[in-house]
Amino acid sequence: PEVHCNAQMTPRLMQLFARPDAEGLEKLRLAMERLDLSARAYDRILKVARTIADLAGSEEIRKEHIAEAIHYRSLDRTSWGQR
Repeated sequence: PEVHCNAQMTPRLMQLFARPDAEGLEKLRLAMERLDLSARAYDRILKVARTIADLAGSEEIRKEHIAEAIHYRSLDRTSWGQR
């Protein structure tokens, strides 16, 4: 299947192209634990982080990309009164 944007990535493609570095993975793990996020939220955060890394011209997803994606996720949850 052809992918035109990161949101269309399948779980298999995410394993290949949306893998954070060790620091990013640890940041994401801590956020998942502290914010009680679902597996679906994990995937969404990684897809957004992949886009942020792409816009920064980075092949790797680093902890700052994960942090920014988590921030956007937090804003999204606040906007819908989930906090």
